[in-house]
Amino acid sequence: MTHHDYILSGGGLAGLSLAYHLISSPLRDRSILIVDKDAKQQNDRTWCFWAQQPTLFDEIAYRVWQRLRFTSDDFTREFDLAPYRYQMIRGIDFYDFTRERLSRCANVTFARGNIDRVEDGSDHATVIIDGQALSGSWVFDSTLPPSLRGSVPTGVEASAGDTKRTENRLKPPIQNGHYHHLNQHFRGWEIETDRAVFNPQLPTLFDFRTPQARRMRFIYTLPFAENRALIEYTLFSANLLPTEEYDAGLKSYIEEVLGIKQYDIKHVEAGIIPMTDHPFPRRLGQRVMSIGTKGGRVKPSTGYAFLRIQRDSAAIVQSLVQHDQPFDLPTRRGRFALHDAILLNIMTHYPDDLKPIFTIMFKHNSIQRIFRFLDETVTLSEEVRFLASLPPWRFLQALFRLKVLRRI
Repeated sequence: MTHHDYILSGGGLAGLSLAYHLISSPLRDRSILIVDKDAKQQNDRTWCFWAQQPTLFDEIAYRVWQRLRFTSDDFTREFDLAPYRYQMIRGIDFYDFTRERLSRCANVTFARGNIDRVEDGSDHATVIIDGQALSGSWVFDSTLPPSLRGSVPTGVEASAGDTKRTENRLKPPIQNGHYHHLNQHFRGWEIETDRAVFNPQLPTLFDFRTPQARRMRFIYTLPFAENRALIEYTLFSANLLPTEEYDAGLKSYIEEVLGIKQYDIKHVEAGIIPMTDHPFPRRLGQRVMSIGTKGGRVKPSTGYAFLRIQRDSAAIVQSLVQHDQPFDLPTRRGRFALHDAILLNIMTHYPDDLKPIFTIMFKHNSIQRIFRFLDETVTLSEEVRFLASLPPWRFLQALFRLKVLRRI
């Protein structure tokens, strides 16, 4: 049976990121097998994220912005992001870049095929690929079985957002009333207009000038040129909408809010991102570790995952280098998990309140403080000031509800 030091079960964002971090480390000479049933030759998703420090993938950023805009019915604010920047990376650029760099390494092997199962062992794990058994000292599993996946509407290109978008809707392995299970779901049109409409230097992270109707809804706009932009109709809720309802929301926003009457739709994308505070185990066995969405690397209250996966990949490599095992990872501070749970609780029970809450958040805080809070790098004193800027009643209700459900 062929043996590898590391087997990456799944060759998407999480698997390729970990492989790239491995070959950029003292472990660069270890044998690596990357298994996926997809050749990754299509632009099937896009990731957007804010960053302060350089990343390993800055050279393939499709767009980089230094400013952002927030808009609601009676409040608009433009933010200078420094020292942050907001970046967009296309899936095809990421796949091509990582696979080309990995293919330069003689110790890295790619395999196409269906992963039937992963079997744990005391000194190695076994991955069964189309009936063939391969062993690995460590297996990193990012695959989601069909029973845990939802699908994107047929004929629509999926994207994953941060993720910002992911093709599959994850249902956690245990469903109960103690945790929240929502989706960030969206449909976007890349449009081209006959005149200059957009400021290509100013994307809109949130535009709440759309009816909420018992679901948190907003528009997300990424401008590529004065006459071209990607406009996404985004919702946070448990249930998805019929395709025509997303399209109606986009049409209404473009024509009535932006006042654009003449435009061509050049590209359509849609996606679903799991938003759940259900804990996902990292250790799946003595020799098997979960990564990516399967490892809970999607931020529960926002859906962003790209940088979380990069940080996780770096931490796994550091653990392997220092301890010869991947499980010695930083522990997440519990209060941030509680913040996620509280916000998901409000989204579940009082979705119409999110629009005024987000408006107050952006009115009374710098974008840098918001980013640090969402990145879970904020200091305790700054965290207190951030929370004090928000209306307390709904948050206290949500906290009480969580205390009753979970006895926290």
